[in-house]
Amino acid sequence: MKEMTGEIGFVRGRKVKDGALYGLMAAAAAFVMLVLVFIVGYIITQSAGFFKLSFVFGGEGGGLLPMIVSTVYITVLSLGIALPVGVITAIYLNEYSKDSGAIRVIRLAIETLAGIPSILYGLFGLLAFCRVFGFGQSIAAGAATLSIMILPVIIRTTEESLKTIPDELRQASLALGATRFQTIVRITAPLALPGILTSAILAIGRVVGESAPVLLTVGIARNLPRSIFDSGRTLTIHLYYLTKEAIHPDDFAKAFATAGVLVIVVILVNGAAKLSARLFRNRPGAGASL
Repeated sequence: MKEMTGEIGFVRGRKVKDGALYGLMAAAAAFVMLVLVFIVGYIITQSAGFFKLSFVFGGEGGGLLPMIVSTVYITVLSLGIALPVGVITAIYLNEYSKDSGAIRVIRLAIETLAGIPSILYGLFGLLAFCRVFGFGQSIAAGAATLSIMILPVIIRTTEESLKTIPDELRQASLALGATRFQTIVRITAPLALPGILTSAILAIGRVVGESAPVLLTVGIARNLPRSIFDSGRTLTIHLYYLTKEAIHPDDFAKAFATAGVLVIVVILVNGAAKLSARLFRNRPGAGASL
């Protein structure tokens, strides 16, 4: 009887602990959502009437359209360069490489790239892409610089996603006669798609939020870029100059309105990335067995 009572007490104690941990996690998740809502709400309320279409597409100062286009150009081009290279590197490190001296050097290089301050990337891009390669201060130079900067994020996140895939799936595919490359294309890569998507979203956030490398490699021109070899001004740089040169009372309101547009651009780009991944995952034959 005492043993049964002890077991009941043990089960009840575990239920209480599980309930407390669940409540703590729910509270943490709710806190994160409240912080996001507070930040977005504060930005919108402080825009003081400037958060409207006339401020974005026209009006005084020409609107924010050139800055939005420059930001989208840099984001898409940076991801277009870094995402394939980062994903292929992560696949090589996780699926093909062995623990050798060369692999350890590669991992050390990735970790070193992740720890370099962004201003050093800007100086490198200014010297290499703007001067040596002759791009000048342009969107192409800024995108090339930022693509190097976001490579560690993409490689690490994709590799961690690949590690979560059970080895039994790879072994079963190889046992059925598939090559390692076919296994990666048909099995491993589709299953790792959520991790690849996460790496893309993290990279987008860093590209959009950077200022020092963009300032040195892209420039501050407010014109609408006609090609990737034109100079431009991203929303982050424009926001910096609005707050730096604030003279009139409305300048900070314009800065908050610009910040609101920046948040919307980030949400739209992230939403497009998630939608693309979902369409690919739901495509007939995606992730199907050989």
